[in-house]
Amino acid sequence: MKVTVLVLVCFVTVAFCDSTDNVDVEAILKNDRLLMSYHKCLIEGTGCTPQGEELRKRLPEALETGCAQCTEKQKEMGKRVSKFLMTEKPELWNELMEKYDPDKKYRTMYEEKLKE
Repeated sequence: MKVTVLVLVCFVTVAFCDSTDNVDVEAILKNDRLLMSYHKCLIEGTGCTPQGEELRKRLPEALETGCAQCTEKQKEMGKRVSKFLMTEKPELWNELMEKYDPDKKYRTMYEEKLKE
């Protein structure tokens, strides 16, 4: 399985860094309109909410550091998002991978962590 921690870092744990331990990730995943809004923000940089814009700004650092500033709860939310996108929305997952990890640098870096 070509899985990375990218969405763990990408979709939740960075976007919701300061005030988001209480974000209802399940509500976002169950609502195609909300999910697509975040996706469009990440891919095109348009239509961003304040959280989405924060995500776009912080993503490179989070990828480089392995989300060092994220809480355990944020990391768990990220795992949930990752699994959902890979199994339920692989087309969105693939777009995110191409945009944020075209050289597969992070996929390789986090491969061992994903086996845990």
